[in-house]
Amino acid sequence: MRLTLSIVASLFFGASSAKPILNPIQMMEMAGPEAGKVIQKCASPGMLALAYDDGPYQYTQRLVDILDAGEAKGTFFVTGTLYGCIYNQKTALQNAYKSGHQIASHTWTHPQNFGSMSSADLTSQMTRLETALVNIIGVKPTYMRPPYLATGGNVLPTMKTMGYRVITDDIDSGDWNNRSPQQSQQTFQQAGTSGNGHIPLMHETYSGTVNTLTPWLINWAKSNNLKLVTVAECLGDPDGAYVNGTGNSQTTC
Repeated sequence: MRLTLSIVASLFFGASSAKPILNPIQMMEMAGPEAGKVIQKCASPGMLALAYDDGPYQYTQRLVDILDAGEAKGTFFVTGTLYGCIYNQKTALQNAYKSGHQIASHTWTHPQNFGSMSSADLTSQMTRLETALVNIIGVKPTYMRPPYLATGGNVLPTMKTMGYRVITDDIDSGDWNNRSPQQSQQTFQQAGTSGNGHIPLMHETYSGTVNTLTPWLINWAKSNNLKLVTVAECLGDPDGAYVNGTGNSQTTC
């Protein structure tokens, strides 16, 4: 018995001397993608992570319904005030969260100068939205997409400090640039289904994207045997999309 305990102890302490024991925060960070590093594609093939920016908006509930009907999961990169106050779409966001869609950050006001802001201002943009999301869905996100995909200046160091996984894209639907849903479809077809799964740039604020492009993408994915998952799932981090946060009594912006 003593010999067994001695062997176990020597293995334990030998291992810990070679590799330091991690604290809970370090273990959580190791479980998912690295914070503060730009991520453009899924970690494995056979997946498509439908990702939508700039909401919540009047089409949010409609988008949730379309995704649910197609048994697809989506990721909503939401703002606080870009298209009206986030609290005005509280029920739609709660429904999205309850349906298993991912709610992620796209900052509080979607500032045009996001890539040149100070660390303090970047932090404020993130924490204001965090508080609102805790108030609405009870948790705060660990994933974000920067406005205009700006990752220069203080963005990445600040996001790393705050523990945010930074998502950009590998397919641009071009809906923001007046591309029709049919033109966006061609972009997806040209990108194809080989290699690691796609994380597209789309916006839930365009009717064509919600009502035409999304149903087509659901069918396109299924016909190509692609699994429609959240961004966190496509990065091998299905349980890492949120952490606990602190809310307040605010109900308006």
